[in-house]
Amino acid sequence: MDRLKALSGNSKGAARAVAAMAPAPQIKSPARPDPEALRLDARFRLADELARLQSDDERAVCETERALAARALSEPAVRAATAIHGLDRTLEINALVDELREQVGRVQVDDLRRPESMLVAQAHTLDALFASLVRRATSNMGGGSLEAADRYMRLALRAQAQTVRTIEALGELKNPRAVAFVKQTNIAHNQQVNNGTTESSRARESENRPNELLEQTHGNPLDCGKAAETGRTDSDLAALAARHRPADGRG
Repeated sequence: MDRLKALSGNSKGAARAVAAMAPAPQIKSPARPDPEALRLDARFRLADELARLQSDDERAVCETERALAARALSEPAVRAATAIHGLDRTLEINALVDELREQVGRVQVDDLRRPESMLVAQAHTLDALFASLVRRATSNMGGGSLEAADRYMRLALRAQAQTVRTIEALGELKNPRAVAFVKQTNIAHNQQVNNGTTESSRARESENRPNELLEQTHGNPLDCGKAAETGRTDSDLAALAARHRPADGRG
């Protein structure tokens, strides 16, 4: 009996030793999403497209996928996110799309805090650029390089002009101008305005006008009867004699 207990105890110890030597099972972590891959998910799908994507009709699935991709890639937020991602590859493009869509939604409900802060930051950046270019221009001017100084000064003035435009845009955003809609009113007596008259119609009217004047005048037709014959009426009249003429004052 003691021997059996000893054997059983040895077997349990051996089993523990084998279990300790065996490699631990590895737990796989979920795959990290590709930061450069845009997910065509429910953010871009229409209400009836999910059913078509899950259907057995391969043609309908293919057409729906093409329409979904075109809609997603043509969205302004996706285009802007693609441009920003090209400047910084560490950013995840789907997170950029979500943030830009949220900013667009805020502007659509008249929340302009983000555009205002953006314009203020850009104005300060342009002002710093102006100061840096002016320093470079004065440094080259003191060193005798007038050509380089002129180039830097021109760039500085361009940065200054863009700063002014940015500040003006900020002012327009804060205090937009009132738009007045003025309607034209023509008030006159016995006046007719033909805005749709073309040159061809005017030409036709001018061509027909002489005929109208010859045919009718104030509702009375023109007398086109036979011409009267010439006669000798007032034949007794003759030229004035010399005694009836006024005297010549010259002599």
